[in-house]
Amino acid sequence: MTGFYFAFLAVLIAGVGARDQAAIAALVQRQGARPGVLVTGLAISVATAAFAAWAAQVIAPLLSPNARLFFAGLALALAGGESLLLMPGRRPQEPTLSLGALAIVLLAHQATDAARFLVFAIAVATHAPLPVGIGGAAAGAAIVFAGWLAPELVLDPRLRSLRRGLGALLLAAGAFLCLRAMGRI
Repeated sequence: MTGFYFAFLAVLIAGVGARDQAAIAALVQRQGARPGVLVTGLAISVATAAFAAWAAQVIAPLLSPNARLFFAGLALALAGGESLLLMPGRRPQEPTLSLGALAIVLLAHQATDAARFLVFAIAVATHAPLPVGIGGAAAGAAIVFAGWLAPELVLDPRLRSLRRGLGALLLAAGAFLCLRAMGRI
């Protein structure tokens, strides 16, 4: 159950102001709060968290405890790098009404975002992919719902500095875990 809580909190924190949340918020501001946008966002968030947990389930048994810790640290460092470097882009001028196009955009954003790296890292480190996947999916759904419900808050430019600060913390935590796994600390 600890993996569930860690994943839920980590994804909730890492998802604030993320590219997928900003894409949904921009779409809602432009077109209104269509239920199809919310359902598409929720489905993609659950699917990507499930995939990250499944990948961890495949990888974790192949690794020793120190290797799992190193791998988790590497995933944390990647999550931090993503939070520092990849910020939401410009809002589309004429977004399409296609939910399929939205699904492709969200899938592309979430395939390489900090939240899914964290689900993967926590599932590898705890060797408990099911509760971690459920926690990550629940928090990912909450992040999408927040973007759909309150787009003006999600698109606030002040979230960029908060996101960068969280990215720096994730990067430092990842480096610490990697060094600890190598016996340097």
